[in-house]
Amino acid sequence: MADSYDVEISWRDDELIFLPLGGAGEIGMNLNLYGYGGRWLMIDCGVTFGDATTPGVDVMMPDPDFIVRRADQLAGLVLTHGHEDHIGAVAYLWPQLRCPLFATPFTAALLQRKLAEAGLDGQAKITEIPMSGRFDVGPFDLELITLTHSIPEPSAVVVRTAVGTVLHTGDWKLDPDPLIGDKADEKALRRLGEEGVLAMIGDSTNALVEGDSGSEAEVRENLLKLVGGYENRVAVTCFASNIARVQTIAEVAAAHDRSVILVGRSLWRITEAARETGYLANLPAFVTEYDAGYVPRDRQLLICTGSQGEPRSALARIARGDHPRMALEKGDVAIFSSRIIPGNEKSIGNLHNQLLNLGVELVTDQDHRVHVSGHPARDELISMYQWIRPKIAVPVHGEARHMLGHAELAQACQVPHTPVIGNGDVLKLGPGEPEIVGQVLHGRLALDGTRLVSLSGEGIRRRQRMLWHGSAVLSLVVDGDGEVVADPQLSAPGLLGNGNGDAEMLEDVIADVCDAIDALSAKSLRDDVTIKDTVQRAVRRFFRVEMGKKPTVNVHLVRLQDAG
Repeated sequence: MADSYDVEISWRDDELIFLPLGGAGEIGMNLNLYGYGGRWLMIDCGVTFGDATTPGVDVMMPDPDFIVRRADQLAGLVLTHGHEDHIGAVAYLWPQLRCPLFATPFTAALLQRKLAEAGLDGQAKITEIPMSGRFDVGPFDLELITLTHSIPEPSAVVVRTAVGTVLHTGDWKLDPDPLIGDKADEKALRRLGEEGVLAMIGDSTNALVEGDSGSEAEVRENLLKLVGGYENRVAVTCFASNIARVQTIAEVAAAHDRSVILVGRSLWRITEAARETGYLANLPAFVTEYDAGYVPRDRQLLICTGSQGEPRSALARIARGDHPRMALEKGDVAIFSSRIIPGNEKSIGNLHNQLLNLGVELVTDQDHRVHVSGHPARDELISMYQWIRPKIAVPVHGEARHMLGHAELAQACQVPHTPVIGNGDVLKLGPGEPEIVGQVLHGRLALDGTRLVSLSGEGIRRRQRMLWHGSAVLSLVVDGDGEVVADPQLSAPGLLGNGNGDAEMLEDVIADVCDAIDALSAKSLRDDVTIKDTVQRAVRRFFRVEMGKKPTVNVHLVRLQDAG
């Protein structure tokens, strides 16, 4: 959790506040708060994923401490769609929030599974809202507007108050042929613009990309041509949540008389939720990896998890040769129907190399148009601003460069106010001119095993330091006067091994420790804290000078007292 603090935000009940705790200045981990009439509305509650800088941490999420302290004022949590960066933190954080949940049927089906896995089934109630539904949450009059994205049922949320109306877009694009779900509801968006919109809080992911994001229909046509040219097994990897892509791949497989084999638990969970809510209904049943052996190699089309090189994903295990049931071999093809998320380049590159070493042919979006983004490029953003015509544009869901580019585009679209804010900034939307009226403490929580801990906490910081600089543990035995009575023992994993040079270096660091102790006064030698600090500094100094490292150093001191 965040460090203890007691921050008070003062605003009148007739003021409308926007406060992001996650997702502003970053892609992922979305958590947005609206304050009005003495109550709060939360939109989305998502996660992001660990990387090499967060050893031992797979999942991270916004620290909700600010709103947890005001949980009695939280009217509800509305989910815009079912991607992990929008719903993935709900099961972890809901026990602290205890608020009503609102979602469309498919998103609710995904969320219900997550809550059940967390042991919250029957506790956290989800109210299903139909597509384009209108409903009240506390003092907020809410309406959903259907958009398109890479998952079923993406919805913008219209937030109406007496101060004004806000359009919270969530993730979206304008796909003229989305394959799954309806097209974006342009009529509803235009009608909202005519009604008058105070602010639009919008997706910035592709704000620097010219043109449009492309249609899923293009991917289908290209995959149809590609797969038709292959004779052996074909594996396609994509984001498990991209149900439109799963539909595309399944239709391509059927056109070429191939059976679809799903490989990866998350794919099965999400496709089951999709079928449960009426999607993928026209497709035959998928083949499990257990039954894949009954399908001839040239009739197999695998859909695998692992498009980002995740080490425990299905495709990564197949590439390493340690998947218990599935394999790829020379002459097979692996198609990466996804983009590379920044930060995953190395893991994906390693996966590519492993597949190539097996003799597998690779196809990526650099070779063919086998992927289109689920986020709006500049032409789509311009269309949205032409329809909505807000007085204020607040870029979110992007890194700083994306949000600044989004703000510049909004200015070019004649939006009067385009504040670029970060997580923790308290933005007053109205009445009057928009302005930042405060800043609250925010941060990240890390799922460390089964515990939620602060990412900035001492435990994670020490682990990061050990990752880059190693660690050293020195055991020291002294008598009552502080005299060393046995050779100090040093263990330095990650720094010293069993090489000849390492043995000599071990002797040198022990010698430095003994010299440092010898230099202490008789009074200091009787103080355990002083001895520990002296030894710790001596060890750190040695490794800094000799190796350029700053290891974490622990000293175990045993003091023997005279029997008398």
